[in-house]
Amino acid sequence: MEKLRTLASRAEAASAMAEADVAMQGLRSNDRARQLPEFAQATRLMGQSTSEFNKENYGGALYLANQAKGAAAVGRARLDVGTRGATRPGEVLFALPIRLKVMSRGNVREGPGTNFPVAFEATSGLALIGFAYNDDWVRVADESGRSGWIFRSLVGRP
Repeated sequence: MEKLRTLASRAEAASAMAEADVAMQGLRSNDRARQLPEFAQATRLMGQSTSEFNKENYGGALYLANQAKGAAAVGRARLDVGTRGATRPGEVLFALPIRLKVMSRGNVREGPGTNFPVAFEATSGLALIGFAYNDDWVRVADESGRSGWIFRSLVGRP
């Protein structure tokens, strides 16, 4: 039974490592993406995952590969948001994207201010990723790829 469990764990870890590698392929081919902190983090995590796999620590390899896959996804999201428009005057990028949750219903706008059109409505509890801020506005994106700006008092840490 132990041998079968080890083989299953090894296969699961190898699969997760392959998925993480696929997630990173798109970032590897983009010069801007290779400069992102998430790319460096994902690369480091993949190296650690490979090391643990070689030591037959399949649980550790699986965990690290999943972390690398998550970092690559956040890097892709940051890159995607960054290509939707140039950085605005006064906009400050976060060192790393942060997970946010909509605390009370509000509008996500196309720019940092109430004079910009509404991009979409954010319902209470919606998960967002924050990428930058400009005064009291936060540049965000949701899991489906929609992005815009939301007033900071409407979001908080999950």
